[in-house]
Amino acid sequence: MPVNLIAENVFGTIGTVCWCIQLIPQAYKSWREKSTFGLSPWLMLIWASASLPLGVYNIAQNVNIPLILQPQLFGILAAVCWAQCLHYEYRLSVPRSIITFCVFLVTLAGLQVGFVPQFYEIWRLKEVSGISTSFMVIDGLGGLFSALSLVFKESIDPLLAFSYISIIILDALVIILKLVLNPLAARRRAREAEARDASTEAPVQDETPEVESTVLRGPYSRPQTPSHWPVEDGISLQRLGSRLRSVEP
Repeated sequence: MPVNLIAENVFGTIGTVCWCIQLIPQAYKSWREKSTFGLSPWLMLIWASASLPLGVYNIAQNVNIPLILQPQLFGILAAVCWAQCLHYEYRLSVPRSIITFCVFLVTLAGLQVGFVPQFYEIWRLKEVSGISTSFMVIDGLGGLFSALSLVFKESIDPLLAFSYISIIILDALVIILKLVLNPLAARRRAREAEARDASTEAPVQDETPEVESTVLRGPYSRPQTPSHWPVEDGISLQRLGSRLRSVEP
């Protein structure tokens, strides 16, 4: 492939723009919903931490200027999303979240681990929740255009190429999981809701035992219907009536 500095810088700039704004939809979503449920704070923390060594590596490799600036801008936005997780998920106050954000920017350190924490959140929730699809798409485009910018260099850095391509694959995997798992999770919640509604609407059986009507005997017994008059001492009511008539004066 011929060396083309213009193409390298153009693709590098497009990739940098994507990676500089990729977290803006995620930050806006968290702010609008006032929640970061389902979004791994460790993912944001690791990405923000990885921006420093990645930026140093890009400088040492003498890549184009956009790729040198990209990790720094990306790290700031990732730190913003991490501070949102601290505030919305862990109930850290706004002043403390801002202080933590500022201290973190000063002491950036760590190594990039990748999407492992986010995949753990997906496995735990059995769906992709909390993470912005726009964020994933723009992140994947950033990896795509940054990888294309390497094609027009004199020599392709295998480590950078692997890093960019792995980001494209992992972003695509998250999107695929969202398309597959989220409808299943929605149907599962619908079935659970139907089961709860059915259990609440089921008629309550009267467990009071039926008391069989008994014949009260004695002088204060309530008279019953003629067809159910009792028999006293084995003498039917008719015979008792005939005896009473026979003793009348």
